[in-house]
Amino acid sequence: MATIGETDTAELTALLARASVLVVDDEPGMRNFLVKTLRPYCTFVGEAEDAARASDLLAQRHFDVMILDNVMPGRKGIDWLAEERERGGFTDTIMVTAYADLETAIEAMRAGACDFVLKPFRSNQILNAVRRCLQIAALRRENSLLLRELQSADIGLKRRDKLIGASAAIAAVRDTLDRVGNVATPVMITGASGSGKEVAARHMHLSSSRAAMPFLAINCATIPADMIETELFGHASGAFPGAVTAREGLLPSAQGGTVFLDEVAALNPSAQSALLRVLDDGQVRPLGTERSVQLDLRFVFATSADLADEVAKGRFREDLLFRINVVEIAMPPLRHRETDVIVLAEMFMTDISARLGLPPVQIDTSTRAALLRHDWPGNIRELRNFIERSLIFGYFPLETLARQTAGPGQIEPLDQVERREVLRALDAVGGNRSEAARRLGVSRKTVDRKCAAWGV
Repeated sequence: MATIGETDTAELTALLARASVLVVDDEPGMRNFLVKTLRPYCTFVGEAEDAARASDLLAQRHFDVMILDNVMPGRKGIDWLAEERERGGFTDTIMVTAYADLETAIEAMRAGACDFVLKPFRSNQILNAVRRCLQIAALRRENSLLLRELQSADIGLKRRDKLIGASAAIAAVRDTLDRVGNVATPVMITGASGSGKEVAARHMHLSSSRAAMPFLAINCATIPADMIETELFGHASGAFPGAVTAREGLLPSAQGGTVFLDEVAALNPSAQSALLRVLDDGQVRPLGTERSVQLDLRFVFATSADLADEVAKGRFREDLLFRINVVEIAMPPLRHRETDVIVLAEMFMTDISARLGLPPVQIDTSTRAALLRHDWPGNIRELRNFIERSLIFGYFPLETLARQTAGPGQIEPLDQVERREVLRALDAVGGNRSEAARRLGVSRKTVDRKCAAWGV
């Protein structure tokens, strides 16, 4: 067996560490050689002596790569591979054969093979072929996911993987996310729109052992109801009018990573049933196929709706709620995050001014007070839009931040009332803390202490 250099070995170890490979060859000696070559590098290596056994193994679990002999008793590997593709099989395949003719190579590629290796071959040749196959698959999926994210992302929004802030409320969320990061249990993130649910999910993904794998964010409310199962699970060629070619679903494309399903309450009953099956079985069946695809995914769900209320109204399955709501993390509204509003405002000011090519606007004391006093019903999204609007105008339109008080029947927390009134007093006297303290009937030290705590 040929040796592999230290650099190549390190690269192979990193790339193949999570890979599962299926060897299909009728010759016991060749199967044994391939299994012994691959097993030190791969997480799992399966073997089959014929197409029938290979079909059984493919139905039982997901394989990243299949090494397929073309000449086997009963039928050619190329013909069986073409049928697998018709049935919805998406496993990347390396065809091996002893016959080096151009026609066979063309047939193999048409059947869906991603590489072609001639017998006899050395161990480093097959390892490099597997490596190339994995690299191409990873690039294809990464390109697909990045293209989708670019099409759906909030353009210019940076640091979406960092949970910014030092408030007690966000520190508690961060601690919980880190605690559950490396377990496979589904997580439900709740909170009002714009409170940072996707950022929290990305933070958890990057703190987990899946950090090097894909993060797939799907807003269930933006996919048409009649297309969501096709988008998530994939489809075979001809599965429905317009399906000219087979397509891998979003879920299989994120193998090994984390899937974030936002606004899960928007799923229709059919999609809810399908999602429940996925969570129970760990498999998806692309539309128009007979083959289930085994998944290795971490699911994170999010909603701004009250799912218990949705269940009571008959719009959400109770058994699905029980299945996805194992660990619930509530994102605090921005008004409960103390001085995080200033930290976030400064971050947005830096990022957006660079994107727009506009000079930053100074966040002075009176502006800080106004930002802290505002309740931010639109949460972080509202704050970001306010900062962008301010950059365009060249000043802070503080008059648009209407002062809000608790409505009839509502009780506002005492610390919020205190903060609002102290900041209102400072605003009224132009930031003069001594005068503000005199009018409030407290000492100057009290005002200084409160301002320090609020970051003013």
